[in-house]
Amino acid sequence: MNADTEPRCYALLPCAGVGSRSGAALPKQYVQIAGRPMVAHTLAALADVPRLTATLVVLASDDEHFETLLPAFEGERGWVCKRGGATRADTVSGGLEELLARGARRDDWVLVHDAARCLLRPAWVERLMAACLSDAVGGLLALPVADTLKRAEAGRVAETLPRADKWAAQTPQMFRIGALHDALARALGSGLAVTDEAGAIEATGRRPLLVEGDAANLKVTWPSDFTLAERLLAERNEEPA
Repeated sequence: MNADTEPRCYALLPCAGVGSRSGAALPKQYVQIAGRPMVAHTLAALADVPRLTATLVVLASDDEHFETLLPAFEGERGWVCKRGGATRADTVSGGLEELLARGARRDDWVLVHDAARCLLRPAWVERLMAACLSDAVGGLLALPVADTLKRAEAGRVAETLPRADKWAAQTPQMFRIGALHDALARALGSGLAVTDEAGAIEATGRRPLLVEGDAANLKVTWPSDFTLAERLLAERNEEPA
């Protein structure tokens, strides 16, 4: 394959959520962590992955924060659109349509990543890409579950679940643009609730590849997560170059 026909890789960042569980006064992706908005750390990590052609940030139509807080982001490898929807699936679907409108092909790859996973390292992205580029389906970063799992009913334990075959999904999640676009359209059209891209692909009968991630790739969700992320980023900044 030559440079004109080899599938390209794009990153897509859904950035239209309000982060209601975080307790923050503004959408959590814009909360300051270690001196920068959370999403700035995420985008910096993606910018350091040479194999990515571009990163597309998908904002809500009424977003008033991104341009003010990250005025220098847009450029050759940094794209922004306001096609966010009511759900993650709607936002990702709008982002995929934007990529196609900007010249991406259906057989190109997209790596969808949570804006709130601001501890991302380029090496983890490259590990996922190395595993998935030759795979027929694609896959996601994930971790084998270490904790004992309980199913709850009315605030009490109903049963203990086996954990031997359980994995906790992370992001990025990497699939062909066309396959993911069609899978999300099918899910949205049927009313199927999908909470990640792998779930939409699974609903079509395909089985995404599990690529071991890292425990540090945490998703900042609860108020205490901000403190932890701040500490980990500060420790990272103190690492020798």
